[in-house]
Amino acid sequence: MNPLILQTLKMGLDYALMPHVESNVFIGLGSNVGDRELNLLKAVAELGKLLGSRVTALSSFFDTEPVGMDSGDNFLNAVVKMESSLSVEDLLSQLMQIETTVFGRQRSGSVDSRRMDLDILFYGDKVIDSPPRLVIPHPRLNKRKFVLEPLAEIAPGFIHPLLGKSVSSLLSGLDDTTRVTKV
Repeated sequence: MNPLILQTLKMGLDYALMPHVESNVFIGLGSNVGDRELNLLKAVAELGKLLGSRVTALSSFFDTEPVGMDSGDNFLNAVVKMESSLSVEDLLSQLMQIETTVFGRQRSGSVDSRRMDLDILFYGDKVIDSPPRLVIPHPRLNKRKFVLEPLAEIAPGFIHPLLGKSVSSLLSGLDDTTRVTKV
């Protein structure tokens, strides 16, 4: 057989055997305990270590008032864009493991202050509705300025797969007076 044909067939087979890589994975990060900036930087480093994953963008950090909790301690929030060959379920498990092992998070069922909170905001255009463990896109991201501000900084044109609106239009149409300040 012609060597060029063999090479082409091999390349096609190699491509077919490669795991799927999703290039539009967005993770929300938040910390309101300890050195918040160091916590975010450490979380980004941990995300970069995930097998089959690579951080491709990081938003600025935003100082935000706590939402939906009694804590008076402000959060520092950011959003990371990643490429990942992990399934969404495996990614969620890895994020929970980072929260627990690296940051000592104990899940109590109530909304508490925390050194690190990692949330999958989008996993490409996937829509997954398996509450309470996994709902993608994140069910409240379109109502949260502290998520939309950093997300709009790195992905203003990304389209919400359920709402059919870009991140920037979700932000501009948001009725949220929560203070969110770029650091």
